Amino acid sequence: MRPTGDHNHKSLSPLDKENAEIEVKTERDLKDDDQVVEEQDSKTEETPSLPLVAHLGELRKQLIKSIVVFILFFVIVFATINIWFPYVTRGHQLIVLGPLEVVKFYMSISIALAVGLALPFVCHFLWQFVGPGLNENERRFLSLYAPVMLLLFVGGLAFGYFVVNPISYNFLTTLGAVNFDVMISAQEYVSFLLMTTVPLGLIFELPIVAMFLAAIGLLTADSMKKVRRWSYLALAVVSALITPPDFISQLIVLIPMMLLYETSIYIVRRAEQRSA
Repeated sequence: MRPTGDHNHKSLSPLDKENAEIEVKTERDLKDDDQVVEEQDSKTEETPSLPLVAHLGELRKQLIKSIVVFILFFVIVFATINIWFPYVTRGHQLIVLGPLEVVKFYMSISIALAVGLALPFVCHFLWQFVGPGLNENERRFLSLYAPVMLLLFVGGLAFGYFVVNPISYNFLTTLGAVNFDVMISAQEYVSFLLMTTVPLGLIFELPIVAMFLAAIGLLTADSMKKVRRWSYLALAVVSALITPPDFISQLIVLIPMMLLYETSIYIVRRAEQRSA
């Protein structure tokens, strides 16, 4: 006989119970997997900010190192200002127009020399920051041309210091001595010295700048040839601003700058031929 009772109630066999437990466990595992995936997605959304924070931290580190090196050289130059003084003034008789001008003069010399002395270290720190993010070609390009850029900048400074500055200074003081008692203040002399050296250091970077612009497709040798006349005119204006108004002094400055421009055209042309 069949047992009496509720016919809607079904008794589960041990096999059915085992299958039910497996289904419940599977559903629980699926829920756990979905939760893990959601957590991973949320972490993935947060991760892009981590590299930016790391880069900013590395940039801050390199900036601090650069500032420390600059301050160190500034203190050294300022403490030994009497050693540097003859090389800056070149024996010229300078005057000061007030007690604070002495401090301004020493500060200007110390800052300018500290920047120049710290520049190689700053370039090294900059390389430590950008180097890991560059590919092999970019790294090879910078490692090859960074020293060249530094040498060109120093060469421009030397050209201004040994050629442009003495020619301009002697001409202007001689011109003024005709009708005036020439007395040069210390601060004015430093400003004039920087004006006749730093711009030339930057202009001497022209070949490297041209190569960089050509590498990113913003400059070609043909375009440089097309604007050659206007470029020479701009260089002539620059040479007129930092030299005496006599023709010889302007030519002494203009000719090297024109040679730099032609060298830039040649370098860009060679780069185009290699990439073709």
